[in-house]
Amino acid sequence: MAHHTAFSYTDLGISPFFIRRLSERGIHHPTEIQKLAIPRLLSGENLLFHAATGTGKTFAYLLPLFERLLNADLCPPQGASGPVLVIIAPTLELCSQIKEEGDFLIHEGPGRARVTMSLIIGSANISRQIETLKKDKPQVIVGNPARLLQLARMGKLKLGQVKALVLDEGDRLIADELFPETRDVVHRINPLRQTAACSATLSARSRERLLPFMGEPVCTVASEEQEILRERIQHWALFSETRKKISALCSFLAATKAKKVLIFSSRGGQVGNIVSQLQYHKVAAVGLYGEMDKKTRKQALADFKAGRARVLVSSDLAARGLDIPGISHVLALDVPDREGYIHRAGRTGRAGQRGVMVTLGDAEELRRLAVLEKQLGISVYPKVLYRGCIGSPPPVKEA
Repeated sequence: MAHHTAFSYTDLGISPFFIRRLSERGIHHPTEIQKLAIPRLLSGENLLFHAATGTGKTFAYLLPLFERLLNADLCPPQGASGPVLVIIAPTLELCSQIKEEGDFLIHEGPGRARVTMSLIIGSANISRQIETLKKDKPQVIVGNPARLLQLARMGKLKLGQVKALVLDEGDRLIADELFPETRDVVHRINPLRQTAACSATLSARSRERLLPFMGEPVCTVASEEQEILRERIQHWALFSETRKKISALCSFLAATKAKKVLIFSSRGGQVGNIVSQLQYHKVAAVGLYGEMDKKTRKQALADFKAGRARVLVSSDLAARGLDIPGISHVLALDVPDREGYIHRAGRTGRAGQRGVMVTLGDAEELRRLAVLEKQLGISVYPKVLYRGCIGSPPPVKEA
């Protein structure tokens, strides 16, 4: 059967137990990228795949790799210790999210207790993690490069028996700031492994950097679901001078009745400042950025998810891969590059919903946005704030 003709999870080779778990979430049909990725990963191929955010990439690798684990395809040799499946992701939030999805899939299955999974991330207590590795001997580990490398160097995390490796948000893992740690962890992992890497975007440079980690041969697939960017998400542009952006932001939030708004600033150091200013203007806002401790980050996300905070302000890296239901509006306080825009916009319009991507920019930033508009094949509509409402600007009268 050709990969692209499969239309149900059964056709793709997923067992009834997992299909039942998915149906509890209301998931009955595989997405385009799942149809492309699952059969290849089930058959043990090395796979580099990319698709728009919100298209089910996490299950695209968890389902087939868990199947292989439960069918004993990924079993370690007798008496060997250490995990057989390692999933590496760039941020603590994304690692936690992957672990939650994994726990959901393997929860309460008949005879499934033998699948043990551990979260190994920085900012958590390292002594407790060492104890977990020793006592639970997890088969599956999800972690960020720095902490995995630290434990491997200490001899507490054995990576020689790994049968499968996943690099989630692969383009971010091989970006300059994370590349040395990712490379050093990967080099410690059994070279005779299956490797999967995925992301919403994959530039030629990212692909070039990822390929040496992939093993030979490697298959590359991409779904055409960038359509989401064009069809499910509206793109708006609002003019604001730089010094008036917070005021314009407050006016925008007052004018929209949106319950969940995610705000991006490319300057991570500014996130706390923006949150303080919004709170001063009586907006229930929380922030997410790299330097926060784990407890504060977790609380901020919990408040936003539960609706106690209407606004979450984040840096690009902190929000990487986050899947928070119900975000109707994403608002950018600056204009990133092409990949950055796709990742930001992809936080809304997820799971069949519609969303709005708003860019608040000065004249120079809106010129850059016009360039992105052409590159991405999207339509950006100019908007104005007038008397507490968001509307279209009046048509220009011809002289």
